[in-house]
Amino acid sequence: MRLLVIDTALGLCTAAASDGGRIVARSEPMARGHQEALAPLARAVMAEAGLAFGDLDGIGVTVGPGSFTGLRVGLAFAQGLGAAVDRPVVGLSTLDALAASAESDDGPVAAIVDARRGQVYARLFASDGSPLDAAEATPLTALGGRLDQAGAAGRLVGTGARLAAEAAPLWTALDLAGPTPRALIRLTERALSRGEFGAPRPQYLRAPDATPPTRLPGQPRPVRR
Repeated sequence: MRLLVIDTALGLCTAAASDGGRIVARSEPMARGHQEALAPLARAVMAEAGLAFGDLDGIGVTVGPGSFTGLRVGLAFAQGLGAAVDRPVVGLSTLDALAASAESDDGPVAAIVDARRGQVYARLFASDGSPLDAAEATPLTALGGRLDQAGAAGRLVGTGARLAAEAAPLWTALDLAGPTPRALIRLTERALSRGEFGAPRPQYLRAPDATPPTRLPGQPRPVRR
């Protein structure tokens, strides 16, 4: 399959193109600025792969959990491109893609993303890659008990891996800033072959930190009695 995959969920801006064999990928660390960087990055990998956007069989994009703004940028670009060239768009879980990036069948894998405020986003997978639980926001104080469901120590993968290792010292930490292009390509190809695509939506596992204002500008403050 000829694919383009995009990841803007965490601290990277990644675009990768595959012609069914060779993968051409570029990734830039960034906390913000994805909107300006993503389109040139995608054009660059497509050109290096010798592909036009109309050649694609499908597009993959991470849908979270992750940065609110980053997710929106990646999703908007992928959906806009998919509509322009009439190709399917696959939404990829950040946690599933991180687990696939471990590329290990030696024991369980826990995909961990630092969610701040004493929490991580986590999902646990068996050695064959099948999920053992749902993706959830978990307090660090409860993470050890959750990992016990695996029955044996394995690998912690993601931006919160080293943080999680403090709660699970028997597990091996693999600190990744984001999913690998190879894992994103593999998951996109699998989803397309199974017909698992549609209109991807962002996956938020926790309410946003920002809250709407309680009054409009110019309105008087409420009187407390």
